[in-house]
Amino acid sequence: MKALIVITGASSGFGAAMAKLFNASGYPLLLLGRHIEKINTLNLTGDVMIKKADVTKQAELASAIQAAEAVYGPTDLLINNAGLMLLGNVWQQSPAEWQTMLDTNVMGVLNGMQLVLPQMTAREHGTIINVSSIAGFKAFQNHAAYVASKFGVHGLTETVRQEVAAKQVRIMLVAPGAAETELLTHVTDQHALTEYEAWKQTMGGITLDPQHVAETVKFMYEMPQDVNIREVDIAATKQDS
Repeated sequence: MKALIVITGASSGFGAAMAKLFNASGYPLLLLGRHIEKINTLNLTGDVMIKKADVTKQAELASAIQAAEAVYGPTDLLINNAGLMLLGNVWQQSPAEWQTMLDTNVMGVLNGMQLVLPQMTAREHGTIINVSSIAGFKAFQNHAAYVASKFGVHGLTETVRQEVAAKQVRIMLVAPGAAETELLTHVTDQHALTEYEAWKQTMGGITLDPQHVAETVKFMYEMPQDVNIREVDIAATKQDS
């Protein structure tokens, strides 16, 4: 039997694409999200457990992971995919939106890592893949708080990688560019959204297909345990920034 894979934010976008791809290859899955009705529509088969969980609430994450591990064994891959992108300028955006992004994009990643790392380091086996963004290493206008959160993901990923490398645990990061996901549906700043859509048109109006991110993540994970693909930056060819 293959080892357990846990995916946060599995209801849409990258998470849903990853869930379908890993499911097709027969991996046991724990799929987490705040809107599990969307996960239920993915029509997955086999060993799949779906749990409602908010990554900002570590107790909810812990309960879900413990339930899955009781059935499928220890988590071998955690994909910290849950995230939010709320666009806006610092002088106009609500501080509540900043906090929401920091809580989800940074604290949510830390919460998941803290829960699975003890058993991974004890077994000297396991992988964590954090889904960041190209905005984790370069700036974009109207993205200040989002960029801050994703720079945080890049920084914490590299720090923890160094801390657990000697225990044969892999910490990886994938940084997608603009993609065809639901991230923009939560944006409240109409001006920022209009500017984003205008920028998207410079790429022909179509950005990165989440399927290619899922394929990249699967490739990274399925490399031998003694190989760590530390970071992959992936974007549509026409994205020049």
